[in-house]
Formats: sequence, C-alpha cells, structure tokens
Amino acid sequence: MSEQQVDAGRRRFLTVATSAVGGVAAAGVATPFLMSFFPSERAKAAGAPVEVDIGKIEPGQKINVEWRGKPVWVLNRTQEQLKNLPKLDEKLVDPKSEMDQQPTYCQNEHRSIKPELLVAVGICTHLGCSPTHRPDIAPADLGPDWLGGFYCPCHGSKFDLAARVYKGVPAPKNLEIPPHKYLSDTRLLIGEDK
Repeated sequence: MSEQQVDAGRRRFLTVATSAVGGVAAAGVATPFLMSFFPSERAKAAGAPVEVDIGKIEPGQKINVEWRGKPVWVLNRTQEQLKNLPKLDEKLVDPKSEMDQQPTYCQNEHRSIKPELLVAVGICTHLGCSPTHRPDIAPADLGPDWLGGFYCPCHGSKFDLAARVYKGVPAPKNLEIPPHKYLSDTRLLIGEDK
C-alpha cells in the first residue's frame, strides 16, 4: 500500500469522524434553542383550563378555584337571590352587562350559562383586590339597598350576586366572567368554552 492511499483513507476517516462529532455538537446546541419555542409544563398549567366538581355545592354556597393564578368563584345562588337580581338594576353601573367583561353567552341578567351558577373572577376591577362574599341581606355597614353580593373592603366597591358593580363606588366595571362550559351536570370547565 502506498503512503498516499493510507493518507487518503485516514483523511476520509477523520473527515467522517469530525463531521459526525460536529453534527452531534450542533444538535446538542440547537436542542435547547428549539425547545425554547415550546411552552414549559408550568407555563401550560398556568393557562390551562381547570375542571371543577360542582355536584356538591349547596344553594347559597360559594367555592374558590384557581385559574391562571386568579381566584375564580363558583356560586350556587338560591331562588330568592335570583329573584332579587332585577330589583337592583337602577343601582348598578352596567345592569345589562353591555361592557366587555363576559363572554356573549353570559351577557344576560344573571351573567351565567345556568341561572343558579355564577362563575366570576374574584378580582376587583378597581385596583385588583379580592372582594369578600357577603350573602347577608341589608347589613347596616353596606346600606339598605344591599341584597347580598361581594364587598371589597379596601376601597368600598360593591358588587351584586351577578358580580355587577354598584353606582358610586371606585370600581368602574362589573367583575370579569371567564370563558367556561359545562361538561356534565356536575362538571365545569373554566378557561375554555369551545
């Protein structure tokens, strides 16, 4: 065998070996870069829909659920509470829910798909505080027109049991209604409505 043949074979081997190692290195460098285009499991969970069991919520009872890092209330309103909703229309900023604070399928008197079940984001539209649930009727500290609802103690904003804001309080809009749908009579999916 001549030296030139040995050198050509060796050269070919070194070229292939170097190319293979370079290809593996390039793939190793490119993988984290390409993976950054896909959301992490934590990011997916932060925006993912939340499934809630609503089968055991008694009339008048409210439960709290976390969705996208926000508190979401699910309130099972009583028949009396539903009957009181129209009585407050003249005291509210947006009684017909005309402002864009809810999906169109909740743009009604009770701001919900099912009249008895309210699903609302529990963050005040004034400064982002979390109002408290005050279902009691006409407590002295909330005035004679109070028929139950949500009260923000930070600055005094009041919302009725359809999460609609009263006139003359700091909050400018009704509480937000998130997208949601019912999977069954006892299962609710918050964060998705299609």
